[in-house]
Amino acid sequence: MFRRQAVSVAVCVVVCLVVMMLFPGRLMAACLGAVAELAPRVMPAALRLAAIPENSARITFIGHATFMIESPQGVIAATDYNDYIQPPVRPDIVTMNHAHSTHFSYAPDPAILHVLRGWPHDGKPARHNVQLKDMRVRNVPTNIRGYGETTEYDGNSIFIFDVAGLCIAHLGHLHHKLTPGHLADLGKIDVLFVPVDGGFTLNIVEMREVVDQVKAPLVIPMHYFSEATLERFLARLDGHEIKLNDSATTLVSRASLPRKPTVLVLPGPH
Repeated sequence: MFRRQAVSVAVCVVVCLVVMMLFPGRLMAACLGAVAELAPRVMPAALRLAAIPENSARITFIGHATFMIESPQGVIAATDYNDYIQPPVRPDIVTMNHAHSTHFSYAPDPAILHVLRGWPHDGKPARHNVQLKDMRVRNVPTNIRGYGETTEYDGNSIFIFDVAGLCIAHLGHLHHKLTPGHLADLGKIDVLFVPVDGGFTLNIVEMREVVDQVKAPLVIPMHYFSEATLERFLARLDGHEIKLNDSATTLVSRASLPRKPTVLVLPGPH
């Protein structure tokens, strides 16, 4: 399954590169159409593990830009919730960005308690600050590239999950480096989910600069379409220790945060 999906995504990348050279303004639409044709991927329910230790958060990489974050009190959040790559259980909180439909849902489950959209509403930037039991979710708006040379102001959000004494940030579909204002709003980040596709968001060099800006001790890559893409990003992270996890799930606590900046690669679902 994983290999078939990887081939499909690789085809999408090739198509997008060709369209980008011939019709730059149509790049986003072409990529969106190709990715939308992929069959939905659902993680097996067996990945729902035992109770979470106190002062720890459980992170599971569902695929693409979707992670499941679970708190000791059982709160479940899903990042970039969409109609193609779904967590194994219904989350309590979902965050979404709308650069492509693989980052949001047209019809999220109405039973989800909090659906946090990371783009403007009624002409105003998205502003979220939600507390549910032992998890707090807030956002910092950033801009995204529109069609042609346009900019969609506040079209992306970096979502921050305060849980178990940790600050976990998801960069979403980030299209530019961060300003001092963004960094002040983010505050100290412990775990950073970083898109490393190298083009649809930021190129590898600039994304490395964002990693340096945020200075999170633990970096987890996402939003890459091949092992080669991931390896190009990892090769740029001199000064970081690289760790490959055996499973898509990891427990994180303040006590377990690495002393040396570390990149933890969580495998996608097979």
